[in-house]
Amino acid sequence: MNTLVKQTWAGLRVLIVLTVLLGVIYPLAVWAIARIPGLEGHAEGSVVTRNGQAVGSSLIGVDPVPADPAKDPWFHNRPSALSKDALGPGDPSTSGASNKGPYNEDLVKTIGERKDAIAKREGVSPDQVPPDAVTASGSGLDPSISVAYADLQIARVARVTGLPADRVKQLVEANTSGAGIGIPGVNVLQLNLAVQGAAGGAH
Repeated sequence: MNTLVKQTWAGLRVLIVLTVLLGVIYPLAVWAIARIPGLEGHAEGSVVTRNGQAVGSSLIGVDPVPADPAKDPWFHNRPSALSKDALGPGDPSTSGASNKGPYNEDLVKTIGERKDAIAKREGVSPDQVPPDAVTASGSGLDPSISVAYADLQIARVARVTGLPADRVKQLVEANTSGAGIGIPGVNVLQLNLAVQGAAGGAH
């Protein structure tokens, strides 16, 4: 009986200690570290604000939806595998891949639909559409696109916004970086905000 009581008391003490350490001290320590200047923005989800209002996250790509598809002023993200339509937009509250292989008939069909839709939107032939424009990433929420996909959209954005194509090209270059895995990519949210600002916010 004494052995059982001792073992029970020892287990209870371990439970109490671990509860305090992992349930109280550790979460408070993580929260305190996240408040350190320079880290706070990352801890809160790298939220992008404009005029004091949150407009999105620099780490989560959500494809913008134009009010009038015939006058689309936005640069677009990669498609999401979880969106209802071929080109999206995806749901930022969920992410994931399709888990379909390159020879899957449904995936091949979807890629073809995406390629035709983008080619029509940009006024180019389907063979000019870059791979990342028609393939979803593992998360489906990539914040960046390739320089090739951004360049493909310059003419349309310039035409709709009234900005010179050279000016839009400069904005693309200004929002291109090798952040992450070192491959040049264009952050779509930051680019759209820059274009909107240069155009006077009138779209």
